[in-house]
Amino acid sequence: MEMIPPPRDATRSHALAQLARFIPVAGDDYTKNRNLHRPGHPHVSQLSPYLRHRLLTEAEVIKAARAAHGDRADSFVAEVLWRAYWKGWLEMRPQVWRETQAGVYAGLARLDRDRDLTHTYEAACAGKTGIEGFDGWARDLTGTGYLHNHQRMCFASIWIYTLKLPWELGADFFLRHLLDGDPASNTLSWRWVAGLHTPGKSYLARAEVITTLTDGRFWPKGLAQTAFAVAGPSNPPAGPCPQGGAWDRHLPTALLLHEEDLSPDWLLEAGLRPHSTAILLAPDARSPRPVSPLIKRFLRVAVEDCTRRLGSGLAGLHGPVQGPGAVDALVAWARQTAAVQIVTPFAPVGPVAGLIGLLDARLAAENIRLIRAMRPYDAALWPHATHGFFRFHQSARALV
Repeated sequence: MEMIPPPRDATRSHALAQLARFIPVAGDDYTKNRNLHRPGHPHVSQLSPYLRHRLLTEAEVIKAARAAHGDRADSFVAEVLWRAYWKGWLEMRPQVWRETQAGVYAGLARLDRDRDLTHTYEAACAGKTGIEGFDGWARDLTGTGYLHNHQRMCFASIWIYTLKLPWELGADFFLRHLLDGDPASNTLSWRWVAGLHTPGKSYLARAEVITTLTDGRFWPKGLAQTAFAVAGPSNPPAGPCPQGGAWDRHLPTALLLHEEDLSPDWLLEAGLRPHSTAILLAPDARSPRPVSPLIKRFLRVAVEDCTRRLGSGLAGLHGPVQGPGAVDALVAWARQTAAVQIVTPFAPVGPVAGLIGLLDARLAAENIRLIRAMRPYDAALWPHATHGFFRFHQSARALV
């Protein structure tokens, strides 16, 4: 079992230190070795938990890689851009998230009816299937909150095609254990492995590939030899890409932060001067099943770091607010602030965005505007996620 310790310090300073350690290998070394399943994974960045919650930003990571390696950083830059592609794609097709969540509940209902399926599911989650590689990855994931990207692909393929488990339950398993669990990247990556994202193209894990990439440590036996067609709705057409709102600098304003963006410096630098600040956390909204305490710890430390870094810029701090009564608590806070507008960083499609949507409706009844401010990076890139990644990449690489 490749125990990779979770980040001990979910802070921006720790993230910057990790970036500095990785940058020397972000060029040719990364391109050549990124798919290797080696202990410690020295050839990948392991920056994803920090990017996921924006303790680091994609723009600064891309800038650092290009400054050190120029065009030789293109493979790494492309991996960073995948995050914006997945988010933009899902923003224009939010029904895919809703369908996936419905699939999770349908899959859990199947477990209640099918004892054999339940046994397979529980063995897969516990890393007790007897499949070399897969079992260790399951234990790594639950024990550390981390899994190498290529291992995720192999894991998802074995889950779907060998174990014949519902892909939505696999996506849910990842989302409630990964420190970098992102609704868009996670959901759409699982759909891609299942052949639903790109029709006619799926990912089938091969024993010989796993053996090669693990330097011969694993040779999983009994893997599926063909990828069957996975039932699911086809991709809907792209709708309009959402746009962020603008606040009135002359009106009493409060700030609502959340786990999707814990570096709100850009709002303060743009002139936002809140007289009260609340923080929304929603880890338990990720899944109907228990969410890893590693995720909750990471978020708690990250929020503490955010409030320390910004200090007096976050006036009248309230929270973190979380749990079933979070929306009610935020409505009560909004009333107490006497603000007529509340600014919040734009939350991409997912659990946090769902709660903010409910809050928006409640605040409208109080005559309080909720303004979703979008980062320029997202505003520039998301509208280009209309088709596949190749077309997106052609446009995006010129914008960052």
